[in-house]
Amino acid sequence: MTDRDPSQNPGSRRAFLAGAAALGVAAPIGLAAGRVFATPRIAAPPAPNLPICRAAVTDAAAAAGPLKKITFAWNAGAPCLVGVTVAKEKGFFAKHGLDVDLINYSGSTDQLLETLATGKADAAAGMALRWLKPLEQGFDVKIVSSTHGGCLRLLVPSNANFSSLADLKGKTIAVSDMNSPGKNFFSIRLKKAGLDPNSDVEFKQFPGPLLRAAVEKGEAQALADNDPNTFTWQKDGAFKELSSNLSDEYARRVCCIVGVRGSLIRENRPVAASIALALLEASEFAALNPAEAAATYVPYAPGKIELADLVTLAKYHTHHHHPTGAALKKELALYADELKLISIFKPTTDVAKYAERIYADVLS
Repeated sequence: MTDRDPSQNPGSRRAFLAGAAALGVAAPIGLAAGRVFATPRIAAPPAPNLPICRAAVTDAAAAAGPLKKITFAWNAGAPCLVGVTVAKEKGFFAKHGLDVDLINYSGSTDQLLETLATGKADAAAGMALRWLKPLEQGFDVKIVSSTHGGCLRLLVPSNANFSSLADLKGKTIAVSDMNSPGKNFFSIRLKKAGLDPNSDVEFKQFPGPLLRAAVEKGEAQALADNDPNTFTWQKDGAFKELSSNLSDEYARRVCCIVGVRGSLIRENRPVAASIALALLEASEFAALNPAEAAATYVPYAPGKIELADLVTLAKYHTHHHHPTGAALKKELALYADELKLISIFKPTTDVAKYAERIYADVLS
């Protein structure tokens, strides 16, 4: 199903975004401290030297002719993907010659990758720990860039006597599905903490919106999921963050990635480069202008989520961390190596070759 397109009423959209951005600046952002975020937000480094100089061909194309129509699949329920709405609403896609239709995709990852591989969509954004195992099957999809880090958390009741992941031995952890990024990531973290995620804890599946209820009813003692759910469930103080994918060495690790259909790279590599560049620039914009970025997401957000919360999340997620090239391949290989620890990948997998196979450097 295609997302609502706020461009159908540009005048009211501009007025809304201007007002929303102003509200975002004025709104108190106290939620970003103390109990809501156990992991401190990492200060953004100076803006990286993005490969803008290599965008000449795409910028020239944008100036010389009509925009190239493409479809981009994403999960509109994930505010961490605010870079996508920034790219559309702030003109980064158009700057690089693209007219982008956003498709809100809620199917399985295998279905999404099949949609890309068969040309039913041109590009998509998703979580690395959701994509890496399915990509092993050989879908004609290539990762071309990344957008940010953060957005996975493991929560426990605030009154629970848990201070580390090791304290979860013998406990049940609620997850939305058995292949979720939360399950995969915290299985890795448990393994590194000295626990066997297959025998020392039990992961139990519940419908996503009911994860909190599962813990409150005693059917699980912890939950692992992604924002905005985990962010929202901490707001009343009943839950605390025990770990996140901004903890320890993961503070500088990418979370969400951008992929394109392989045929697009073969047939029109500059368009693939334009997609990567637009999202890299939009992600950096989100890092430097979180209130404006959050306002672009509001028209697309399903359900009710307050602008002030979206601003807090835009500040918390590491939108300044969006590696490409050798740096991104290194991070993908690190994830693949860690997935070997928990038997998602075979012990014999050559992670460097795997990362080389699934990544395409369209910016070189």
